[in-house]
Amino acid sequence: MTAVVYDLWRPTSGCGPTCLPVPGDVPDVSAARRLGRMVAGLGMLLAGAGLAVLLPLLPAREREAAIRRWARATARAVGVRLVVRGRLPRRRALLVANHVSWLDILAVLAASPARMMAKSEVRAWPLIGQLAGVAGTVFVDRARPRDLPDTVTRLAALLRSGRAVAVFPEGTTWCGDAGDCRPAGGFRPAMFQAAIDAGAPVVPLRIGYRCAATDTATTAAAFLGDETLWRSLRRVLAARDLVVTVTVTAALHPAADADRRVLARAAESAVHLVPSRVPRAAALHALPTRLVVAERELDLAA
Repeated sequence: MTAVVYDLWRPTSGCGPTCLPVPGDVPDVSAARRLGRMVAGLGMLLAGAGLAVLLPLLPAREREAAIRRWARATARAVGVRLVVRGRLPRRRALLVANHVSWLDILAVLAASPARMMAKSEVRAWPLIGQLAGVAGTVFVDRARPRDLPDTVTRLAALLRSGRAVAVFPEGTTWCGDAGDCRPAGGFRPAMFQAAIDAGAPVVPLRIGYRCAATDTATTAAAFLGDETLWRSLRRVLAARDLVVTVTVTAALHPAADADRRVLARAAESAVHLVPSRVPRAAALHALPTRLVVAERELDLAA
């Protein structure tokens, strides 16, 4: 791979407490229902620990199907309905998505049996870290930017082997609601180099949360700033009719000499539905050569 200089992977968002819903904004469920969801969620975590033991013994296809079923069931257990719009490619691809919540990981795994890239802190999370490790998650230490070239090399190798890999190139969660909250710098380009090196398509995924009861977008699932995972989880457990939608957009097929920064901007434009900030002549190296049809909607709660 051509030697490159990577940006520091320590982005921050402009989100604060005002980005989160105030009591009454989102219809809630009874205390008994919340307790039931908590118990069900803990049950799924324990099931995940058992699954982590079994996964290395399963064939690849069965292992991927098991992870997908577990992600769907875990989302249902905590009261979240998952919807996927569009069809993901069956072959290798770099999946890139905006990042709002810890629920994003479940949503992506439920849509595609992809290898995830996650911050190294996830490895220490009880049960979840163990399952993530066994599932082949690629962990990245954002405090060690010098490790990024090795991480890119690992991702490229996974793509060459025919696997799908999912990353959140914003590098941090944010509310997804206000433009001035978006992490400075937008999509970080480093991981896009893996797709260029491997000759793999990039598939942008748009993740959104809404309250079905009011049919409005909501930040109830957001995991922001210094708040704890427990506080975010409590909001999710309390929310009525919370729906997460994963929209598959057109695949980008980068040329062998594509600029990773141009590719990152093109993917970001597809995810956030904003005009590309790169010159059209430069963008031609990263624009799709074919489109992924996104006409069907699959309700994963069914």
